[in-house]
Amino acid sequence: MQNIDLIILLAGVVAGAAPIVMATLGETITEKAGIINLSLDGTILLSAMAAFAVSFDTGSLLLGFAAAGCVGALVAFTVGVFSIYLGQSQIAVGFVLTLMCRDLAYFLGNSYARLHGPQVEPAPIPLLRDIPVVGPIFFSHNLPVYGSLVLIGLAWWYLYRTPMGLRLRAVGEHPRAAYARGIHPRRIQMIYVLVGGLFVGIAGAVFSLSAKPGWGRPQGAEGTGWIALALVIFGGWHPVRAALGAYLFAFLQMMGIYLQGWFPSIPAQVFQVAPFPLMIFTLVLMYLSRKENFLLRAENRPRLKSILKILSGSAPTALGKPFRPE
Repeated sequence: MQNIDLIILLAGVVAGAAPIVMATLGETITEKAGIINLSLDGTILLSAMAAFAVSFDTGSLLLGFAAAGCVGALVAFTVGVFSIYLGQSQIAVGFVLTLMCRDLAYFLGNSYARLHGPQVEPAPIPLLRDIPVVGPIFFSHNLPVYGSLVLIGLAWWYLYRTPMGLRLRAVGEHPRAAYARGIHPRRIQMIYVLVGGLFVGIAGAVFSLSAKPGWGRPQGAEGTGWIALALVIFGGWHPVRAALGAYLFAFLQMMGIYLQGWFPSIPAQVFQVAPFPLMIFTLVLMYLSRKENFLLRAENRPRLKSILKILSGSAPTALGKPFRPE
């Protein structure tokens, strides 16, 4: 592959991964607070439809993104109420919502299917875009892509360098201890469920207004929510590693396009689904990396040990366990 092709490939990865990064970071924040939101896939579709519909009717991209964020926060609010305050199963509530939101998106968005609507224009950053190699890869995109890059560092800083992030992690790990210190776990959980849902909703808007402009059935965002949930585990509930997993997934998708051209005799569907089993294989490897006998076998194998170290990570202790104050 020539240098110019490699630059185009990597630039495509950065742009294509933007909505996946946002959804993954949103779910990472939510799960750090101890709540699992399984409604991501349906939320992304419903918010993508809402963003396109509002932008199409009003001519305002800003209102489209705002509508998508509100949809994501509203679905997350539903998850929070049923899970945090009513004590219902987080898995069941999220799964029902993702199916409902998916069907609702297709039904309400039927009249907007295949219409040509507004989309975010490229906004290359002057001077920075002229830097060899780095410029075309990172600084020749649009605002949502830049926002996804900034969000990675912002999420890490907030979680690990601020008192608010410390309280968030405390609630996700030991809500009773946090409650004993005067923190209100339920309130904290609801706040970050809404924040996570907001990011997921914006991710949907990035799909329909930037990454894959327009609305239709299929939209092209189907399955992204499940991938985001897997990437949170892949990243060990760490925002930077989860985001790197999103870029890896986007890279595998982009390589599928190139491989179709290199191996035309192989059915295109093989390359389209290839990233999914690779992610499953990685998750299986992460599961094995926590087994004591597997770790003992890796002691004398430096390469395997280093891979397991990268993949290591544990879920918040209270993840999926509703808190009941005394």
